Amino acid sequence: MNRLAYRKAVNFVMLSATGVCTLVSVSALFVILGFLAFKGGSSIDWAFLTKLPLPTGMTGGGMANGIVGSALMVGLAALLGLPVGFLGGIYLAEFAGKTSGFVIRYMADLLNGVPSIVVGILAYMLVVAPLHTYSAYGGGFALGLMVIPITLRSTEQFLLNVPRALREGALALGAPKWKVISTVVVPAASKGILTGMILGVARVAGETAPLLFTALNNDFWAKSLKQPTASLPVMIYYHAISLYDDWNRQAWAAGLVLLGMVLLTNITVRWIMGRGISVQKG
Repeated sequence: MNRLAYRKAVNFVMLSATGVCTLVSVSALFVILGFLAFKGGSSIDWAFLTKLPLPTGMTGGGMANGIVGSALMVGLAALLGLPVGFLGGIYLAEFAGKTSGFVIRYMADLLNGVPSIVVGILAYMLVVAPLHTYSAYGGGFALGLMVIPITLRSTEQFLLNVPRALREGALALGAPKWKVISTVVVPAASKGILTGMILGVARVAGETAPLLFTALNNDFWAKSLKQPTASLPVMIYYHAISLYDDWNRQAWAAGLVLLGMVLLTNITVRWIMGRGISVQKG
């Protein structure tokens, strides 16, 4: 009985500890959401979403150029980082040897741990300096570099979780390996892979340091991707450290908009994915 009581006590303590940790994690998210909504919700209106920033010291204006600029640079990052990370993850899971796999995983983890400001400096040397201008291309390139290791490692992990029996069954039917991967393995892991991609894009959507070195900022509409381009994270930074109350208010509003964009992208992709799965089942 003593041993049974001890086991029950340990189980209760551990279950309580995990519950408290879960509650703290979820509570932190809701605190952030609530604080952003409280401080910036009242400042979001049609003018904020459609107008350009006003000169320093003037009240009003908006961050339309920052919203569009962020969307453009995150889109460029996805175009660069997601295909490279996805194909790299397939190679690691299906083709890489022991030595090559170790080296690639180590380098990907190292790249994932590199401070974003260092990535910004690298992008400055590779894109901004040769083009002799800050641009959306530089910002998208910097963010794309940060997407690659996240997508690569998550893709590899979800592919490895696909049961080996599926591969063996398809190979036993005479299908070549490339077809097994494209028609059996990848579809089986598609939900997890897509989730990893979403997390990778969301991870870089709020980065500021790389954009300071690459896209810089712009108070007007950028007429080309080769020009300095505004982004919400950089505008939040400048407005948050400003001495003007109206700019501080707009910084909170921009933070809420940025979070909303990430959330909307997440919901949209999951909805599309859900419709695709339901059509296949039907």
